[in-house]
Amino acid sequence: MEERIVELETRLAFQEDAIHTLNQTIAEQQSRIDRLTESLETLQQRMQSLSPSPLESNDPEPPPPHY
Repeated sequence: MEERIVELETRLAFQEDAIHTLNQTIAEQQSRIDRLTESLETLQQRMQSLSPSPLESNDPEPPPPHY
């Protein structure tokens, strides 16, 4: 009986350690996701604020002279 209790306590200790490690990992990943989301939003705002490219024209290109 004593041996079973020791085994169960040992298993419980390992499970608690695993849960703690997983919680830390999840917290770190969420923090990284938050930073990446902020970076993405900043890049999207920068892209939207850029003026149109001078190479890009709204006027259709005239046909070549041989037409």
